[in-house]
Amino acid sequence: MAPIAVGDALPDGTLAWFDENDQLKPVSVHSLAAGKKVILFGVPGAFTPTCSMTHVPGFIESAEELKSKGVDEILLISVNDPFVMKAWAKTYPDNKHVKFLADGSASYTHVLGLELDLADKGLGIRSRRFALLVDNLVVKVANIEEGGAFTISGAEEILKAL
Repeated sequence: MAPIAVGDALPDGTLAWFDENDQLKPVSVHSLAAGKKVILFGVPGAFTPTCSMTHVPGFIESAEELKSKGVDEILLISVNDPFVMKAWAKTYPDNKHVKFLADGSASYTHVLGLELDLADKGLGIRSRRFALLVDNLVVKVANIEEGGAFTISGAEEILKAL
C-alpha cells in the first residue's frame, strides 16, 4: 500500500485515548479533524529515545506557536496500547495541547500506508515516523521519514510549512 500523500483525503479510523476526565474512549480521526487544521504525527514507539527526547517534546514546546498559526489539534499516534500512551503522556506534565492516541493493533497505521516492520529489533509492526498537516481532511504536507530517520517530521518542519 502506498503511503498517504499530499492531496489525499485523510482516512477515518478509530483510535483510543484517555480524555480530560481520564476515561478511556474510542475516538474517530474524522471527529478530531473534520473542518479543522490538524497535525497528525506518528512515532515508532512510546518511551523510545528519539520519540521521547526529541520528536514529542518538539511538538509540545511548539504547540502555542502552531496554534497561533491556525492549527486546531495536534494529534500523536503510536502503535502502543492506550495504557502505555497514558503513562507516556504523564511524563510530559507541561503538555496542554498534544493528544496521545493509541493505535494498538496498527490498523490505522496500516490504512495510512505507514507501517514499519521492526520485528528484527523485537518491536513488531510499528509506525514510520511522520508528520502530516491536514486541512479539513485533506493532506497539505506529508513529511514521512525513511527507516528510523528523524530529519523532516519534527515540529520545526511543520512550522516552516505554515
